[in-house]
Formats: sequence, structure tokens, C-alpha cells
Amino acid sequence: MGEPETLQLSEINYVHWRGRRLLYFAGCDYFRLAQHPAVLKAATDGLKKYGLNVAASRLTTGNNPVYAALEKELARFFNVEAATLLASGYQTSSAVAQALAGDFTHALADARAHPALLDAARHLGCPLQTFKHRDVADFRRAVAACGPTAKIILLTDGMFSHDGSVAPLKAYLKILPRTGLLLVDDAHGAGILGKTGQGTPELAGLPRQRTIQCITLSKAFGTYGGAVLGSHKLREKIFTHARLFVGNTPLPPPLAAAALQSVKILAKQPGLRTRLHKNLAHIKSVLQQAGFEISDAPGPIIPLHGLSVDEIASLRQRLFKAGIYPSFLKYPGGAAEGYFRFVISSAHTRAHLDLLASVLMEFKAAQN
Repeated sequence: MGEPETLQLSEINYVHWRGRRLLYFAGCDYFRLAQHPAVLKAATDGLKKYGLNVAASRLTTGNNPVYAALEKELARFFNVEAATLLASGYQTSSAVAQALAGDFTHALADARAHPALLDAARHLGCPLQTFKHRDVADFRRAVAACGPTAKIILLTDGMFSHDGSVAPLKAYLKILPRTGLLLVDDAHGAGILGKTGQGTPELAGLPRQRTIQCITLSKAFGTYGGAVLGSHKLREKIFTHARLFVGNTPLPPPLAAAALQSVKILAKQPGLRTRLHKNLAHIKSVLQQAGFEISDAPGPIIPLHGLSVDEIASLRQRLFKAGIYPSFLKYPGGAAEGYFRFVISSAHTRAHLDLLASVLMEFKAAQN
């Protein structure tokens, strides 16, 4: 895979590419909080107040008060006992695995689990097996194969970024033995899904006692860093046993200050989620009526798979002509031929959505 060309975000919904200003349906800044004036001000104020870097781990001299403030706000937003901040979302599941190493006899992972979860599994100290993607029956088979005395940890994305679908978490938890634990990488679901934006555990109605939720602050919250959401006991284990926490410099304080502001915005403005899901429902309805096979997945992502090389080139050209950046992905571990993935945001207007829909419908008509 070659290095992609550079892109420069120019406005909330636009990018500059080769001198052109193009409408943007990509990235995962679902509420465009990365460009929110209050979030940018919080980062600037945090830079002036705290400096750029604490230059030490939190267990030595780097425990800036902004980290505790952000953890407290995250715990309140997600209604959990404790939130533990990590320097990036990718690190969260590995920090959990390091903290819980030796506690499980088997690890089971969705076949399309994010690489962060597969990396985390290496720290658990037990064998890893995969089961078919979002397949409850195959998960049941995998659990049975572990034996009656197995202590199992399940690793899965909450919302899958390739198509916006969600894992059947409630069904998994019913099948897991009582000693089992569910580790959910909810990078894309956190802030987006559930009645109050708490993510896929809230959407599924899961009890928190057997669920660990890992989130990133670089998607819905528009900033950076990650957090583990769980119990006080888990937090203590991370502080004691997780090398990624113990020996790591935390995220820069200005970014933590920006994230703190982002969490407050999403807590106080539920209308952002309402607008996002209205936008998604609108464009899905238009495309479904036009004959596209668009799923009812709750995530704000619309993928187009299975196009030929000529069809890919044709759609790319049509999108450019309409002034839309063609968000075509060739992601490691994904489909070799690549696919288009259009990400909907709360900031897209009806005109933006209808323009994208019209290009896709004209493309479809030309193929028939």
C-alpha cells in the first residue's frame, strides 16, 4: 500500500486537494468538533496554562490535574465507575490486556476485529481464536470448543468502521460463561450510539459489570487520546500492571483540555446526535428508494463494495466533477480491490447530502 496524497481540511465540510476545494464525506469527526471554536479555544488556553508536554509518566511527576478532570467528566458522561486516560485510543485495549494478563484461559475475537484488539490479545497470555464476523452461532460454537471450565474474554469492535454495523453484544454476553468478560473497542460507537451517546453497550442495554469499553477521543469527540471505561478495580490494575500506562508519557495537556470541552459539548447538546442520525436516515432512505442495497446499520457510514475497476474509475470521476472528494479506501486487512466509504456528519446540510445522493444515483443509472 503506497502512501496516500496529502489532504488539508479547509472548512467544516471541505478539503483542499490539488488546488481544488472539495466537499468531504470521509474521516470520522462525526460532529466536526475538531474545528469547533470552543474546543479550539480550550486547546489554546490549555497550551498557555499547562504548556505542551508534562514530559513524565503520570506515576512520577506527570499527573497534571487536567487528566483527572477529563477522567471525571468521561465517567459522568458514560455513567461508569471510572475512566482511565491513555495517550491514544489504539493503546486502550492493550493496556487492559496488560492489566488482566493471566486472568483468562481463552480469548475469542471477531474475525474483523480492529488490529488494536488483535495486538492487545498478545498481552493476555492465553490462546486466541477468531469466530465469523458478527455471527452469534459461530461464537456459540467457539465458546463450546473452549470447554466447560474455560474463562473467556471476548474481543470485538462495538461499531465496525467499514460499514457502520454493530456487534450483537447482548447475544454474546448471554452465551459467555459467568466468568467471562466482554472487551469492546467502541472507538466509533462512543458519542454516537445509544440514547445518550454512551455507545454500543448502552445501545445493547448491557450491564457494566461484565463489560469493559475502550474509546478514542479522536472520532466523535474530535480531539485525541483514549480511555478505558470500567470499574475502580480495573483502574487500579491498569495503574499497577499496564506498562502502556505506567511507563508512558500521557497525551499533551492542551489536547486533554480540548477533549474535556468536547465531552461537555456532547453532554449538553444532544441535538448534535439527533441531527447526525436524521442526516443518515435521509440519505439512506433516498438511496434505498433508488435501488441501492443499503443496510439499516446504525452507524453513520455508507459503503459501496464490489465495484469493478472501470466502475471505480467512473464513480471517482463523477464525484470529482460534482466537487466531492472520492473517499475510496484500500485499508490493510480489508477488501483487496478497495471500496468507497462515505461518512455522514451532523454538519452536513441537506444540500450536501442530496448532492452526494444524486451523483450515486446517476452512477447507478449509467451502469444499468
